[in-house]
Amino acid sequence: QVQLVESGGGLVQAGGSLRLSCAASGRTFTNYVMAWFRQVPGKEREFVATISWSGSSTYYADSVKGRFTISRDNAKNTVYLQMNSLKPEDTAVYYCAAGKMLNSGRDDDYDYWGQGTQVTVSS
Repeated sequence: QVQLVESGGGLVQAGGSLRLSCAASGRTFTNYVMAWFRQVPGKEREFVATISWSGSSTYYADSVKGRFTISRDNAKNTVYLQMNSLKPEDTAVYYCAAGKMLNSGRDDDYDYWGQGTQVTVSS
């Protein structure tokens, strides 16, 4: 089992920045590819970004490419999502996930999920 706890969400104005964190515990953190997804009520969960075991490879959804950066600190068992130039359409609950499939945007490929953190971007 892997336990994931997100933090760092909040309310920000359009054009602003937030950094989300996801702390992992349980099994060996470096065994897992990590990802961020987001979901708006009434819509399907959407892939945001993923990062490889070592952090050397990243993959982004087109909607966030150039604005968001995913990173990980394996010594701290933590993955981050730096979000810049935020837009109102980025408003969602953001979820951290752990899996074994490299560069996957499919939520079925992730085995463990956090509880989510709300990000609200005002116009």
